[in-house]
Amino acid sequence: MIFTQAELDYLAGQHIGRLATVSPAGDVQNNPVNFFVDAASGTITIGGHALGVSKKFRNVQQGSTVSLVVDDLASVDPWVVRGIEIRGSAVALTDHEPPVPYFSREIITITPARIISWGLDGPRSSRKV
Repeated sequence: MIFTQAELDYLAGQHIGRLATVSPAGDVQNNPVNFFVDAASGTITIGGHALGVSKKFRNVQQGSTVSLVVDDLASVDPWVVRGIEIRGSAVALTDHEPPVPYFSREIITITPARIISWGLDGPRSSRKV
């Protein structure tokens, strides 16, 4: 299993993450995205409205590696932050069944190479997968 059970539980309770990509010219782009976890394969699917015309989609088509951060503030007193960063390779797919009916037929699939998590089930964790 690529994700720990604590990571899967956390991701299941979240709906929005921030996906960072890099253009061939080296420009970084980072935007909120919807994501869906496939626990069996250990992959993440990014979907959205008109995803195929977005800069992030074009960056992935042109070979960008990616970083998806999902985090939140669990408490302000005491201060408790938690989250997960998933770094890896991505593929931009067209004419694919969307993860939900009202999204476009383009998706981005992320295969994790490194997972960093904090505040989920103990101390900060960083590992290659």
